[in-house]
Amino acid sequence: MNLPIQPRRAVLNMRPYHPPLEGRAGNIRLDFNENTGGCAPSVRRALRRLMASQVAMYPEYEKVRRRLARYFRVRPEELLLTTGTDDALRLIVDTFIEPGRNVLLVEPTFAMYRFYAERAGARIISLRYGLKMQFPLADVLETLGRRASRPDLFFLANPNNPTGTLVPLEDLRKILEAARHTLVVIDEAYFDYCGVTALPWIGLHSNLIVTRTFSKAAGLAGLRIGCVFAHTALAAELQKAHSPYPVSVAGLVAAEAMTRGTVYLRRSVREAQHSKREMENAFVRLGIPFFNSAANFVLVDFGARAPKILAKLRRENILARDRRSDFDRVGYVRITAGTRTETRKLLRAIERIW
Repeated sequence: MNLPIQPRRAVLNMRPYHPPLEGRAGNIRLDFNENTGGCAPSVRRALRRLMASQVAMYPEYEKVRRRLARYFRVRPEELLLTTGTDDALRLIVDTFIEPGRNVLLVEPTFAMYRFYAERAGARIISLRYGLKMQFPLADVLETLGRRASRPDLFFLANPNNPTGTLVPLEDLRKILEAARHTLVVIDEAYFDYCGVTALPWIGLHSNLIVTRTFSKAAGLAGLRIGCVFAHTALAAELQKAHSPYPVSVAGLVAAEAMTRGTVYLRRSVREAQHSKREMENAFVRLGIPFFNSAANFVLVDFGARAPKILAKLRRENILARDRRSDFDRVGYVRITAGTRTETRKLLRAIERIW
């Protein structure tokens, strides 16, 4: 089909992103790293109180932004609300990346980093996690310290998805020190499960951006809410490129109510951590290789049997995520730590199949 106008060259050169299939409702969903127990009761109550007049109005953000700033212990002017982390990444790339600029990734990692960078026409500098999923710190520091082909932007998921790898604070300090001429974006989508954060450093480092999401531990993936945290000078530039109404009224109501549901949040995190330990113990017992994870999932290596195992789990209404495309071979599967009930159903099924 002849289009009336051709897309930008960067878009023409992109490989399409194919999200996993839909039809997940009614299954044990261990494929998207969601909080399968759902959101806090305080959120559900707040959404039930949402009035028709509120839905009919354009959202107003300042009250919620101040409330969330207190919750995250930052200044309101250091915080921007976004439509989930995806929107935060798009905003960062739109603000700072011209065609031809260099973006550093350590892969495999969250696919949207490469997606938005390639869409902007950036040049990707790709390093790799090791065979044991170790983070290549020396290579990252060497790349950041170059004079020629120095990265303009470095995306780092911490903990990383899909490996579960956690870069400790002492190594993050080394990265920020080496990245004096590079903008470092630390995606802390799984912060609640590990407690390691660079957020207190945003006032000290003008090259640091931290992102968070309400889609994981908070259980609000369906409402698409995220945050960008940055030094006030960086945040002001991001605000210029930001859409005026990025989060819905329902999302604002839910985010504010989530700050009153911290007891539920901590309980959900403990449940996921307990489930993850049960999975790891079972994998040790069964002799299934896996990698230590600081997030709410485990990356396992089922080897050549992975496709059959995934298909049999699917027939039992249990969903896990095939990650073969990240490693260029069959075997790697990422499994979310759901509720203990879900985890025990999963493990009984794997024991039968294995």
